[in-house]
Amino acid sequence: MSKSCKKAAPVPLLAAVCLVVLQFLLSPDPAAARGMSLIRDAEIEHTIRSWSAPLLEAAGLAPDDVNIHVVSDPRVNAFVAGGRRIFLTTGLLTKAKHPGQVKGVVAHEIGHIKGGHLARLQGATDDARDMALIGALFGVAIGTLAGRPDAGLAGVAKAMDIAQRGLLKHTRSQERSADQVAVDLLEKTKTSARGLLELFESMKNQELLLPERQDPYLRSHPLTEDRVSFIENHLAHSSFAEAVAPANERAAHDRMVGKLEGYLSPPAKTLRRRKPNGRSVGSRYARAVALYRSARIDRALDAVDGLLREAPDDAYFHELRGQMLFESGRLKDALPAYERAVALRPDQPLLRVGLAHVQLELGGPGMIAKASSNLERAIRKERIMPRAWHLAAIAYGRSGRYGLSALALAENRVLTGRKPEAAAHAKKAVRLLEKGSSAWLRAQDILAVANPERKAPEK
Repeated sequence: MSKSCKKAAPVPLLAAVCLVVLQFLLSPDPAAARGMSLIRDAEIEHTIRSWSAPLLEAAGLAPDDVNIHVVSDPRVNAFVAGGRRIFLTTGLLTKAKHPGQVKGVVAHEIGHIKGGHLARLQGATDDARDMALIGALFGVAIGTLAGRPDAGLAGVAKAMDIAQRGLLKHTRSQERSADQVAVDLLEKTKTSARGLLELFESMKNQELLLPERQDPYLRSHPLTEDRVSFIENHLAHSSFAEAVAPANERAAHDRMVGKLEGYLSPPAKTLRRRKPNGRSVGSRYARAVALYRSARIDRALDAVDGLLREAPDDAYFHELRGQMLFESGRLKDALPAYERAVALRPDQPLLRVGLAHVQLELGGPGMIAKASSNLERAIRKERIMPRAWHLAAIAYGRSGRYGLSALALAENRVLTGRKPEAAAHAKKAVRLLEKGSSAWLRAQDILAVANPERKAPEK
């Protein structure tokens, strides 16, 4: 490479290379910029939201106004993106030793929301990118005029280093500010900040690793000794430094970890790790899911039935039983399990979507009407559910409501990023729906989003 650098490289190509490197180094949220695989699970989401709600309320935020998402990623990470949206990876949730560690991370991310850090970071990133680009272009020009491309590259590297240092300084300032909000929220909710300190201490051990082997949390949340000392000082004066999570929260954490392990780890590995004589609910949960994933359906159902004998009113055990039966083709047996789950947790939209899916597969006018009702109630509770809209399109289509079916397909395509298809379905909905109705107006909104060049509403 050093030899090729001594040949005069075309300036536009060199500048283009600089821009690519700058975009990589200065991206404010590399993880958020990539496609993410989100996990939707009623029980896990309920657990995290129950821990987060008091922190959000203490911060003056309505819990329903902040979306919390679980990202399928084995690495430890958490970040805020798209406004009031907190993302937690499965790696963070499964490697956390107790609820206090998860709460500490959530409190920290709420600190970023309260401080408006995402918007400010974007501004700082733009400034850093401009500074680096100007410096890079200046270095290229000097090197070209002097006939020394190596000198130009040295100038580029220096400019990028200065810009990156400025951005990291800004990022560390935001992290310190979020830490302050976090400990305040934890204190208000009578929660120990020790979990946050434990996470920081585990991250310190990773600082010796190569960047590509570090968890992204360390790269997106630069750690300093000052931040660790700050949390330690807070604990020294906190009234709740030694507070531990209630038994029900520890049990919920055990279940969450077991469930995630059962679904995400290779079944053979889970069955080796989780012994048949394990008595914790989390261990039995993990084994039940692993047995099902390894096609041992009867043993899996026996495991779930054992859990249900001890907790007959647990909606999520009924949901798991229904899922196993449904995906094994035993639709009639799955129906009462899902119905029981919804009866126990009528406010959980994902449970209603699961029930509606069974009802649609069973078919018949009565079942189609019930499925439509469940889907409509689920969507009123939460609109960002592509699967629910897809099933609603089927339900409306089978009952002859073709305008609503087209609209539901348009909603699904918007949520899954397929704008041309969304525009086509919305256009069809506009033709079929009653002009001026709420559904017709929604179809117009989707057309405007999916086809921004459109000037006037469809007639």
